[in-house]
Amino acid sequence: MLGPVILAASRSDRMRRLISAAPVTKQVVDRFIPGETVDDIVPIIEDLTAKGLELTMDVVGEDITTPEQATAARDAYLELIERIKPLELGERVEMSVKLSMFGQALEGGHELALANVRPVVEAAAAIGTTVTLDAEDHTTLDSMFAIHEELRKDFPQTGCVIQAYLFRTEADARRLAANGSRVRIVKGAYKEPASVAYQDKHEIDKAYVRILKILMEGEGYPMIGSHDPRLIAIAQELAHQAGRKLDEYEFQMLYGIRGDEHLRLAAEGHRMRVYTAYGTDWYGYFMRRLAEKPANLRFFLRSMVSKG
Repeated sequence: MLGPVILAASRSDRMRRLISAAPVTKQVVDRFIPGETVDDIVPIIEDLTAKGLELTMDVVGEDITTPEQATAARDAYLELIERIKPLELGERVEMSVKLSMFGQALEGGHELALANVRPVVEAAAAIGTTVTLDAEDHTTLDSMFAIHEELRKDFPQTGCVIQAYLFRTEADARRLAANGSRVRIVKGAYKEPASVAYQDKHEIDKAYVRILKILMEGEGYPMIGSHDPRLIAIAQELAHQAGRKLDEYEFQMLYGIRGDEHLRLAAEGHRMRVYTAYGTDWYGYFMRRLAEKPANLRFFLRSMVSKG
């Protein structure tokens, strides 16, 4: 299994230097991360929304070590919101944030992350959109869910992410579905021990379907984060069985992966949201994309062979 090896490499400074220095890396990274600055990304937003797609924007960067870096992360999102405000796209462009980037792992991190993310949620609401809190490794989730609950008191549209490979997630899904939350379900992209997470792909897929059924039958708004054609078809069938209309759930896929499928689902009337990351601190995000799917790793290795 290469996935765990790649995830371990995502935390290695030596591998970061090696991969960053490879001549082909930028070409391959551009497939998943279409820009480094707001100026780069605004035309991407305009292009994708003109094609009938929706977006969730992620300013990449997680491994911060100072409160000043957390403040800078907050300000980067506020700049993005200010720049897309004139586009008047409303909820067609939302934000995804990792609380680690807002200081969650620092001393007093829970309170610091809440204090930093709240202005972003407020600014997003002011232009008619919202924020989804991304899930990270299992040790951070109690804090993330507590911040989610706190934010929803004033901004009930605030979303969160759950990960199918964790044993705890079915219980989390029942709670979130009952209280009407916006919930993105993904398989999971962090290296987790067997004591807390399924390790077998088949078991993860089965858990994904069980959790998706809970969300579809609940009172919330399911967001299906998957590129798997079989899981997408199952989601459509579960939505039909639950009597959901096309605007009562949505699909989410990563920028750079299965772009034709993005357009197909949108053309069929589905809400199709593209998870679009940008920024200079791309390494951790990029490595998780390689770990998630063997085809992504093959693409990278082929490019290194052909361009190296």
